[in-house]
Amino acid sequence: MAINNFIPQVWSARLQENMQQQLVFGALCNHNYEGDITQWGDTVHINSLNDITVKPYDPSVEISDPEQLSGTDTTLTIDHGAYYNFFINDVDAVQARADLMEAAMRNAAYRLAADAEEYIIKTILDNAGINETRVIPTAEAGGMYSVLVQLKATMDLLGVPRQNRKLVMGPLLEADLLMDERFVTFASVSNEKPAEGAVARMAGFDIYVSHDLTDQIIAMTPDAVTFANQITKVDAYRPEKGFCDGVKGLCLSGAKVVIPDAVIVYKLTD
Repeated sequence: MAINNFIPQVWSARLQENMQQQLVFGALCNHNYEGDITQWGDTVHINSLNDITVKPYDPSVEISDPEQLSGTDTTLTIDHGAYYNFFINDVDAVQARADLMEAAMRNAAYRLAADAEEYIIKTILDNAGINETRVIPTAEAGGMYSVLVQLKATMDLLGVPRQNRKLVMGPLLEADLLMDERFVTFASVSNEKPAEGAVARMAGFDIYVSHDLTDQIIAMTPDAVTFANQITKVDAYRPEKGFCDGVKGLCLSGAKVVIPDAVIVYKLTD
């Protein structure tokens, strides 16, 4: 129903905006290459230094010739885009008696962020170093808590740094975790403070909840996934037909799993 179908007397000084869920992954990725975006199709070359050889030293033997430094080139491509384009009638703006354009712009910005969030998640699910289906252990076998411990052990064996490990799950899996007395007890007595935005810290992970996940649980470090995002264009204009103000905006993004071994996805089943 168009806004101008309402009579002026029913308009409040405030607009009720759509409920917006918390976005998670956009904040957990690194943004090291964001400033390099200018247009669709841009590519950023990310160079990773290969390991340097360490050799045993014998003072009676000459050291070997120096080895040449080598690296691996990974390409981040700006290959995802989303836009908005809306208008507000002049009459609507008067009737609303509120900052209708500001509210609309906030909603548009959120919807662009939500679109980028889905894009990041798909990139992670498609390119994780480990992507397995697991059965949630019974309560007697450790339940959801044991899944966290398994993820921790897997990361330890892969040599993933213990600092800044993140774990993201959906609301239903969080509910399973909350049923575990060990989780509740540990959360209440632990001196470990979770990072900003995290619901808890356990097994070496800051734990987050994403409404975009269902039966998946994702463990990662921010260094492992890079995300570049820019609002490249925002244009205000007066459409040729009608008496209204129009606004359109374009957002370009690129995401890349640059350290696959530091990204683990478990699809959990009962």
